[in-house]
Amino acid sequence: MLFMLAIRLQRVGRKNDPSFRVIVTDSKMKTKTGNFLEVLGSYNARMGKPVINTERAKYWISVGAKASGTVHNLLVDFKAVSGKKINVLGKKTPIVKEVPAAVEIASGKPAEEVVEATPEVKPAQ
Repeated sequence: MLFMLAIRLQRVGRKNDPSFRVIVTDSKMKTKTGNFLEVLGSYNARMGKPVINTERAKYWISVGAKASGTVHNLLVDFKAVSGKKINVLGKKTPIVKEVPAAVEIASGKPAEEVVEATPEVKPAQ
């Protein structure tokens, strides 16, 4: 039986007090099941102090385990993995502005012409 291994975070903190374990598990398993192969360390999100056994993390990566985006970024901070950090935040979608009827009445033009006349706002990068 072949496992797809993942190095990921498992939340163990109580409500409004986030803290996590860094675990190695089968990628098909949910994080809350408790079925994991090894605990590599911990990460207290409020204090920002991760504690990770980097030698074991390197071993599991050499065996074929894939690190999640956040764990990869933590390992890059520890210089256990070479490379750039991964952007784990979601991509923003541009906000589509609707022209209210008050603008249409005030300008005396149809809404389509008012939209064409307004400058486009480019999303920040």
